[in-house]
Amino acid sequence: MSIRPRRSVLYMPGSNQRALEKSRTLPADVLILDLEDAVAPEQKVQARAAVVAAVNSGAYGRRELVIRINALSTQWGEADLAAVAGSQAAAVCVPKVESAEQVQAVARLLERHGAPESMTIWAMMETPLGILNAPAIAAAHARMAVLVLGTSDLAKELRVPHTPDRLGFLASLSACVLAARASGLDVLDGVHLDINDEVGLRAVCEQGRALGFDGKTLIHPGQIETANTVFGPDAASVDRARRILEVWAQAERDGQGVALLDGKLIENLHAAEAQRLLAIADTISALAG
Repeated sequence: MSIRPRRSVLYMPGSNQRALEKSRTLPADVLILDLEDAVAPEQKVQARAAVVAAVNSGAYGRRELVIRINALSTQWGEADLAAVAGSQAAAVCVPKVESAEQVQAVARLLERHGAPESMTIWAMMETPLGILNAPAIAAAHARMAVLVLGTSDLAKELRVPHTPDRLGFLASLSACVLAARASGLDVLDGVHLDINDEVGLRAVCEQGRALGFDGKTLIHPGQIETANTVFGPDAASVDRARRILEVWAQAERDGQGVALLDGKLIENLHAAEAQRLLAIADTISALAG
């Protein structure tokens, strides 16, 4: 299981130097430096150089840095991917992935351009075909690490409105969670478009967590705190996880296959999840330190 916290994943426009500099101090777990939607065609090449310089600067501390490239079918895509492969980015985010073959093509190009084995692939899930092929995409290559919901494009393709309950997205959201978990990947919820709607943001974060998402993609720094709070382990959860491991350790010493905590049965699966939660909490503490 991954123990990398990805509670808050903030898109930053690669063509905005001021935004790139500001993001060095933001408390987001992950920054996606964007070369695609947020960058005008005439700025693509300049933005690519700026983003690579940013990730290579070492100025972002322990934040996970990801670069979203333009699709390989565009005039910029392969040059973007070559630049990412030679950078210190943790991952490349690929837009509008619809097949396992697309993932495999990206992986081959990363290897051709000398990307380290640690560089992973994040696949944007934002079309109906992509959602239907989510299991194959998630299992397409060893570099695959994260599925990222692109609900803005998906809304257009599905012809569904953005409603508070997100009813039209639920099948797609759950399909991606299932696909991610089946292949041991993380999965990130789509953006909340109203940057002034903190109440609505919290509601969809809570819904996303209930659906099984690991974190939320964001479009504004003001959304980070809410995502970190909702998707992060709270003090009560951390305390319970420690107590679960204590009673489980005692059960193992006693040769028992189950334990009880506050009248509830504790099994191996509960101990494993408690270990994962504590590992995430420890990593969050280290990142903040």
